[in-house]
Amino acid sequence: NSEDVRCKCICPPYKDHSGHIYNKNVSQKDCDCLHVVEPMPVPGPDVEAYCLRCECKYEERSSVTIKVSSVTLLA
Repeated sequence: NSEDVRCKCICPPYKDHSGHIYNKNVSQKDCDCLHVVEPMPVPGPDVEAYCLRCECKYEERSSVTIKVSSVTLLA
C-alpha cells in the first residue's frame, strides 16, 4: 500500500530560508532531496548545497497497526 511508505526529508535553515520537513510517497531508491523537496525553495546554483544539508529517511509503516493501536489506546 503506497500510503504505508514515505520518504521524509528534514532540511535545516539555509541562507534566508527557514527549515522545513518534506514528506512524499516515493520508492526507496527515489528517497532523496531532489525527488522529495517540492517546490525547491532555492535557485538552481544553491540546490546542491541545500540538498547536502537535508537528511532524508525512507519509512515503512503499517496503517492497520496504527489504527488498531489508536483504538486500543482510546478504549
